[in-house]
Amino acid sequence: MNRRASTARPLPRSFYRRDPRVVAPELLNKLLARSDGRVGRIVEVEAYCGEEDPAAHTFGGPTARNATMFGDGGHLYVYFTYGMHWCANAVCGRAGQGVGVLLRAMEPVAGLEAMREARNWPRRDRDIGSGPARMAQALGITRALDGADLVKGDGGIRILDDGTPPPAHPAAGPRIGISKAVEHPWRWYVPENPNVSAHPSPRSRRRP
Repeated sequence: MNRRASTARPLPRSFYRRDPRVVAPELLNKLLARSDGRVGRIVEVEAYCGEEDPAAHTFGGPTARNATMFGDGGHLYVYFTYGMHWCANAVCGRAGQGVGVLLRAMEPVAGLEAMREARNWPRRDRDIGSGPARMAQALGITRALDGADLVKGDGGIRILDDGTPPPAHPAAGPRIGISKAVEHPWRWYVPENPNVSAHPSPRSRRRP
């Protein structure tokens, strides 16, 4: 792990206890770190806004699947999708709100060999974490980490600040892979970063 990552500090609970549309762009360039040394820099995120957002898992209220999202901010919500992939969200707001930020992509920082192995040795390192399912696989995120405390790190995973600021002008656009509330520009990413899962085409904007 590089020196800055090794001295990074967890984000405080107060960071997460805000609107996910505020938290999301501020998560860019933070570090998602496993206790085994695997670390990635967050380069793409999406906000999901509970009862006002038909695309959110929590739009219809609490269920066994989404219970973690209705907890206090600063925990990890992990869910299974398409019958084959895990994805991870940072829970935001306060208990009962059901809001959070999907962690969509990361740039590998440390523990690359372990990440490559977890991802079945992709040809390019940019394919290690360029998408929420790839990122979860690279970091070994499964349902076992649902509810993990990102502040205390008691589940072996934290989000850390190593002093690298978010981009002054993050790119923004519609969220990907949804069929409802597609009009909201609630996806943010680090401009020109090759690990981002999808950049808009110069000819046409990709719809979610």
